[in-house]
Amino acid sequence: MKLALDQLDLARGIETFMKGMPATSVYAACRGVASIGVKENEGVGITEDLMDARSLFLTPNTTTPYVFSCLNLTVGPMVIEVPPDVLGPVDDAYFRWVTDVGFTGPDKGQGGKYLFLPPGYTGDVPADGYHIVKSPTNRLLMFYRAFVKDGNLKAAVDGVKAKARLYPLSAAANPPPTVFVNTSGQQFNTISGNTFEFYNELDAVVQNEPEVFVGPETVGLFAAVGIRKGQPFAPDERMTKILTEAVALGNAAARSFLWAPRDKRVFIYDDRQWLNPFVGGSYLFMSGAELMLDVRSTFFYYATGITPAMADAKPGTGSAYAGAFRDSKGNYLDGSKTYKVTLPGPIPANNFWSFTVYDNQTRSLLETNQKSAGVDSLSKDLKLNADGSATIWFSPEAPQGEEGNWVQTLPGKGFNSLLRLYGPLEPWFNKTWKPGDFQLVE
Repeated sequence: MKLALDQLDLARGIETFMKGMPATSVYAACRGVASIGVKENEGVGITEDLMDARSLFLTPNTTTPYVFSCLNLTVGPMVIEVPPDVLGPVDDAYFRWVTDVGFTGPDKGQGGKYLFLPPGYTGDVPADGYHIVKSPTNRLLMFYRAFVKDGNLKAAVDGVKAKARLYPLSAAANPPPTVFVNTSGQQFNTISGNTFEFYNELDAVVQNEPEVFVGPETVGLFAAVGIRKGQPFAPDERMTKILTEAVALGNAAARSFLWAPRDKRVFIYDDRQWLNPFVGGSYLFMSGAELMLDVRSTFFYYATGITPAMADAKPGTGSAYAGAFRDSKGNYLDGSKTYKVTLPGPIPANNFWSFTVYDNQTRSLLETNQKSAGVDSLSKDLKLNADGSATIWFSPEAPQGEEGNWVQTLPGKGFNSLLRLYGPLEPWFNKTWKPGDFQLVE
């Protein structure tokens, strides 16, 4: 009987890791930015000098400024004033999409005031002047991009600071100053734990949220490993040992979903290694009546942020993503080697495209001497081939004459890369255009 129960608790511990990742990811993001002064309900973080590898985020990009805030509605309704010309989502404590702000949100890129109401709120609500959003959870994570025009990064940052605000509704008549924090170059971690600490993070989420912030079966799953609303999480020696093993196995499984996917629907092409984080264009990870469990775990292990605009872009708008973890022969990408990738011309991006490289261990930016950890089509140093194609090189040292088309990697470090197309065009959607695989250069 003991062995049977041990096995059951181990299985439930693993499943708790898989199902709990969205919650701990939001928690870790808010804890991480709070550690450098972006406090809940008070602060707005902004990458004034763009993102860099000193800050650990899951798969960020380095081409536009990020702006982010965390709300905790246990204090009551909160107001966020959004500047014009931005784009991004607000997600709840379980990383479910709540609303977009900016171009794909109710303000349509004009900017405006968003009023976020706590779960079950029954108080007075202003009759007008706000985009009103009822939140299913107490904690919310907002992050958006501010777009850079004509290469003027400072103007984009100043535009955010002039208009972005965060304050309680109760203080709307005389809002307190919003605290802006430049997070560029600061060393902090927003990635949730892959050790036993994961369960402590999940318990902190459960204690902060309404008991019904997830469905009854998930509430029951968390309770089965000792995480219950209103009760201390205090596993005994036996359960601590089991959960320590469970999180290691869960981490290994999630990592396997990325680097060795068994669900072949994640492959974009039959003859390429490129993976799609949103199978079938579903931000809910649904395929008909099926919730694609491995696909959902893959996404939340690898990335942060969810919005329909990411999963179901329309030609000429939004963004498209393709991930590479192996070269053309199916071997894992090795930072000590030299690879090249060819994007056939014309490259179907209405706005611009970019490559970014990530550390296999942290899933955050690969820390090299190349601050951008990648290359993009906005760079004045990028060279296109005569037919409009682009050849990008990945290696520890730049090939001679290819410095503008080079992404630096590190010997001894495995890496992966995301290709992003901003404003993808029809050839991307109908697959008449295909990016080349990573080709090993001997």
